[in-house]
Order: sequence, then C-alpha cells, then structure tokens
Amino acid sequence: MDVKSMVNRYRGELLARLGKLVAINSEMGTASEDAPFGEAPKKALLTALDMMARDGFVTKDVDHYAGYAEMGEGEKLIGIVGHLDIVPARKEDGWDTDPFVMTEKDGILYGRGVSDDKGAVVAAMIAMKVIRDMNVPLHKRIRLIMGTNEENGSKCLEHYVEKEGSCDYGFTPDGEFPGVHGEKGMVAAVYRSKLTGIRAIQGGTARNVVCPKCTVTVDKASFSRKKLEDYFNNNDLEFSIGESEKGIDITVVGVAAHASTPELGVNAISWLFMGLKEAGYQDPFVNFYCSHIGLNTDGEGLGCKCEDEYGALTLNAGVIGMKDGIVEGSIDIRFPVTFSSRKVIGMMKDRLSDEGGEVEVLHGVEPLFFPPDSPLVTSLLSAYQEVTGDFETMPMTIGGGTYAKEIENTIAFGCAFPGKDYRIHNTNEWVPVDELLLQAEIYVRAILKLLSL
Repeated sequence: MDVKSMVNRYRGELLARLGKLVAINSEMGTASEDAPFGEAPKKALLTALDMMARDGFVTKDVDHYAGYAEMGEGEKLIGIVGHLDIVPARKEDGWDTDPFVMTEKDGILYGRGVSDDKGAVVAAMIAMKVIRDMNVPLHKRIRLIMGTNEENGSKCLEHYVEKEGSCDYGFTPDGEFPGVHGEKGMVAAVYRSKLTGIRAIQGGTARNVVCPKCTVTVDKASFSRKKLEDYFNNNDLEFSIGESEKGIDITVVGVAAHASTPELGVNAISWLFMGLKEAGYQDPFVNFYCSHIGLNTDGEGLGCKCEDEYGALTLNAGVIGMKDGIVEGSIDIRFPVTFSSRKVIGMMKDRLSDEGGEVEVLHGVEPLFFPPDSPLVTSLLSAYQEVTGDFETMPMTIGGGTYAKEIENTIAFGCAFPGKDYRIHNTNEWVPVDELLLQAEIYVRAILKLLSL
C-alpha cells in the first residue's frame, strides 16, 4: 500500500481527533502551580497525550508545559514540534460558525486551530501512525513534541528544552511549505502616555495580531464629527459614533492579520487615531502615535525602516488600553534575518519619545537562519517535492516566529501551502480536509528523509 492510501485510511480518525482538540478553548489563561498557562492549555495537552498513549506510543507530560509521544530507538532524535494553544476567538467578532465547534462545509473545516496549529499536530500524529504501520527500521527516535504557550512567548518549549534537551533533526509544522530557512528577529516594545485627553480606550486581541477593532471615548465637541465621518467613509472603514456618560464613543472595525504581515490587515487603532487627528482632535498622545507609528507598517516613524535580500522590517501595534489615566499599547517589530536586535534598537534610540509619549523596548529575539543548501533544508524540500510535484516553490524566510528559534537543528516546515491564506489569527480560520491528509503524507516522507541522514 502506498503512503497516500495509508494516510487516507485515517481520514475519519483525523477529523475526530481534530474536532476534539478544537472544542477546547486553549488560549492562555490564569497560571496556577499545576497549570503554568491555565487549565485549558493543560487540558488540550493531556487530551493529545492520551490520544497517542492509546495508540501505544511512549508519552510524557513535561510539567504541563509541554509533552511528547515517541517511538523508535537510538541516540539521534527527530523532533516534530507543534503547539496546542491558540489566539483568542469570539463568535461575536465576525465568525460565521462557533470557533470551538469544528464545522465541515464542502470539504473545508472551520474553527480556531484547524490550521494553526492543532490541524498540523493531528496530521503529524497520523504521520507517526503511518510510519509505524510501514514497519520501517527506526534507528533514530521520532518524537512529536507538543507545547502549550507558542502564541504567548514559547515558554513551554523553553522549559521542555531545559528538561529534555533539543533534537538532532527537526521541523515545526507551524510555518509554510516547502520550508522556512530563515525567521526574522523580533523586538517587543510598549508605548505609553499620560498626556492625553482620552477618557477611555480599548482595542486589539493580542500583541501579534493586527488590531481588528478599537473603541475610544473623547470629550464632546473636541473634534469635527463631519470631518471624521468623511475620513472614515473615504477610506471605506466600518465605524460607529455615539454618546455615553463619559463623552463621545467612536469605534472603528479593521481587519485582523498576523503581526508578521501587518500590511495584509487594517489596523483599527491606527485608522482611528489618524481619523481623529484629521478631524481636528488636539491631543499630545494622538500626535505622538500618528508621528511614531501611524498607518505605516515599516517602522519609518520610529526610525528603524530597513531591509535585506530576504525581506523588510515590519511593525504592528496590536493592543491598546487605558488604566489610571495612562494609555498603553504594544509594538511588535519583525526585522530582517541579517540584522541584530541591537542594531535595530540602536536605530530607534533618537525616536523613542517626545512631548506626547514614549516607547519602551522590552526585549529582542535574534533571527534564525539556515543556508538553503543545508542537509536539513534540502531533505525536507525533497520530501515536499516528491509528494506535491512542485519544483518551483523554494524555501523562504518569514516574519513570523516559530518554535524553531527555541530548539536546535529545527526549521518550520508546513503547515501552510504556497499562496494560501488560512485566516490564522483571524475570524473563520479554515483548512481543507484533503490538505490535512496531504500534510500528513508530506510529514511521512519528511521523517523517512531525516531517518536517512
């Protein structure tokens, strides 16, 4: 029996497992001694480990941070590293279906995590079952590692590596096919100001998501309503303006996107502030935001605009809020693979503050880079090519950060196919069932290639 047929035998099981995992709202919760990232991520981990234990694989729960299922023997370890946590999802934000009830329509699955990354984890489970069915001699150990904090800092994998070590050859199915040989570095920062007349503000769902909705309250008669409405209408924005006890409430609805590709989204925070400024709203903080961030996603306002042969810097303002009269928001910068965080931060040093606000740099993460002709990259590429017949698409560099930065000898490989937008970190996240099966087939071929190294 060929690999494709062996994978297709598990179609029903793949759907059942993924549906069970999607039903768990495993966004980060309140930490406790027994649940480092909240009860729901822990539940997702224990559920996945139970699935693999019932299959007869050796499993281990690493302090509820992460866990793994393993087969094979030998000193060398092949790692498949996926995550079971998710970014937030609320049906009222524009989902056509319940994000925590996996729904199939015309061969396409909808639900939070069907693509990022629960679908890929389940595809990897099926790949391991097929490898076992093939009775291939396993002179290396094959380990499916599952984390629970990838969307909020990957502390899960950091803890795993401290306890269990890295791998000799690995891939994380949380990027793109036919492989990601470079990942941009990151700089995390916050902006804040108390020099503002804003009464209240709330926007965004996560630091690494383009803000899809923002509501601000300002004083009555502090801006021209007609100019504001004209600005929003001229830019085809969805908005509302109303009154409350505190003043005038203004809401702008944007379009979410991953922070690594902010140009694909519509940032509600930025359009709201630019609209207020255009409507004559006089406010030191709004001026600060518009000059230092504004509508640009290239970092020009902070003086860090740059690029190399593999890509350009991007900047995202993801969330914003207000407490005790101080407005504060997040900045997520992804910088080119040949730059360093020190260099990028140095470029911003003279643009971090003015009379309207300030930017505080929190930390930087260095880029990841493997030469395109390295054995790991070429082995995974050949697995993809053998299954798909696509010899034109080549490994790439991306702005997104994956587990590959946290564990040695690993690159992102899958789960996204070229040219597809699965609306990850957005409403109506989707994936075709046939693509999940194709992923599993590619992962089988990838494991066989890595066994031969």
